[in-house]
Amino acid sequence: MTLRLGTRGSRLALVQSTSVADALRALGHTVELVTIVTSGDVRRPDAAWGEGAFVGALETALLSGEIDLAVHSAKDVPIEREDDLVIAAYLPRADARDALVQRAGAPAATLASLPPGTVIGTDSPRRTGFVLAARPDLTVVPLSGNVDTRLAKLDRGETDALVLAVAGLGRLGWSNRITEPLAPEIVPPAPGQGALAIQVRATDAPLRATLASIDDAPTRIAVEAEREVLRLSGGGCRAPLGAFGRVVDGTITLTAGVVDPSGSGRAMASRSGLASTASALAATIADLLLPDRRWPAPTARRRGEETPV
Repeated sequence: MTLRLGTRGSRLALVQSTSVADALRALGHTVELVTIVTSGDVRRPDAAWGEGAFVGALETALLSGEIDLAVHSAKDVPIEREDDLVIAAYLPRADARDALVQRAGAPAATLASLPPGTVIGTDSPRRTGFVLAARPDLTVVPLSGNVDTRLAKLDRGETDALVLAVAGLGRLGWSNRITEPLAPEIVPPAPGQGALAIQVRATDAPLRATLASIDDAPTRIAVEAEREVLRLSGGGCRAPLGAFGRVVDGTITLTAGVVDPSGSGRAMASRSGLASTASALAATIADLLLPDRRWPAPTARRRGEETPV
């Protein structure tokens, strides 16, 4: 039997889906990649993507039986729980951090050492807010497109720097463009960033059993805890909230933060405990960050002023 694996058609999506296909082929399965066009793929080049933009068409194809499994960037999966579909496996996670990327040939700098007024491009409210919270003297401008498109815009001089995911850059062979990986305590990554989620129909017990053999437990525990912070906070994929979980020897450390996209109202929280308590830790952190579940984050008196929790 050939497993039909649904994927977006972008270069990054195909690289990611091929890694899943290779893991399944190593188990003796025949896998065919089926390219599905999503609403995120056909949006205007200058338009920011919306909730579920890269996922909905793949889920529809799953439910209709057009494909047997789908690969998503875990950070793009809508937070609402599905009854008919499940995430059957996560591959071992790549580096979850964001990265500062500068124009080719520019003198290397860190986020802390960039000259005042440096223009940084990103279409993420989360990245925008945390960058401005750390450096209110920088200028952040909207910049959308896939990784290759954004790098081309950067090198044409449309911005001085970018903030992109370390994982995406690495998977596309652009790790050499990273000027500085950004610490999660400064710019917490999107929940699920760097992880690949494999989705199947809930009723497909044989395929769920197959995928269980490649499911990485530490990645699942960390990603589900991060997403639980987001869910309990009442946010979605484009909420200005970051979360990062790390599981070592049965212990999880979960760090999360919220910020207004203007850079104000920054709040961070971190807790550690047994991996079996990850959901409870996520609930504690969500309560600390946004006790009234109001978005955007509480506004501090001055841009960059942090609310300690």
